[in-house]
Amino acid sequence: MAGGLTKVLRAPFGPAEAYLHMLAAVGEDLAATVGDGNHLDPFARRDPAYIERTLPALRMTSKLYFRADVRGVENIPREGPVLLVGNHSGGTWIADTFIFSHHFYDRFSPERRFHQLAHDLVFKVPGLRALVERYGTVPASPENMARALERDAALLVYPGGDHETFRPSWESDRVDFAQRTGFVKLALEHRVPIVPVVSVGGQETALFLGQGRRLARALHLDRRFRLKVLPAAIGPPFGVTILDLPGRFPLPAKISIRVGKPIDLGRRLGKRADPEAGYELVTSTMQRTLTRLSNQRSLPVVG
Repeated sequence: MAGGLTKVLRAPFGPAEAYLHMLAAVGEDLAATVGDGNHLDPFARRDPAYIERTLPALRMTSKLYFRADVRGVENIPREGPVLLVGNHSGGTWIADTFIFSHHFYDRFSPERRFHQLAHDLVFKVPGLRALVERYGTVPASPENMARALERDAALLVYPGGDHETFRPSWESDRVDFAQRTGFVKLALEHRVPIVPVVSVGGQETALFLGQGRRLARALHLDRRFRLKVLPAAIGPPFGVTILDLPGRFPLPAKISIRVGKPIDLGRRLGKRADPEAGYELVTSTMQRTLTRLSNQRSLPVVG
């Protein structure tokens, strides 16, 4: 811990300055929304200089608040397109994404192109949109997935989406991609390796009570907002929240992340690989890692 904290404090930009840069980005985005509201292509919004300036804030939050334990980043190829597939946790406050991102950039630098997918609703929230877009986050869609890989990027996807990130807290040790095989088809089409990114601890940043899928269907949220869930959770400062509204502050749960070795579906399954077989290979590999990480945790939040 001491060595990690020294690295944070000796960074070219300190944590305090990093947080100020983040606040400035939020302010600029709010002003643009009040003005003409025009925004660039999200791929063009990625800003390596901004990433460099704000990484100390992520490092400090990661090390001191979430006591992050991240291993295996060296398994990610140094160049070329790669599909990083993660299990999704923590509701809308996906701490493991920010923790993983700073470890990725610490190893490869902000010059290594790295994109993450997020739900459309993230880009409709002024301020939040500015924070994630500059780090390379783009709206989740098959088109954007292909565009990222065509740019030789490392692309982080969460196939489980809102279905998985709002699963009940007592299912923290379960990988649940809801049988979505799109990421497998993408990897096969573009002939890129899949690198598993498995995390535990995100479902302990609140008490998640359930996904609320029936209520979401009754309210036609999928048709209106591409939402298949309307989940309830308990966390500070408001107690019970619905879809993390009116707001929720994540508990300081210990986040552990393991990055697995690349999986070459073509080599493992043959040239005519079946997407279902690829799905089973990837999810079973991730589930073994998640089960091991979960078994190593003695207490919730404490880790």
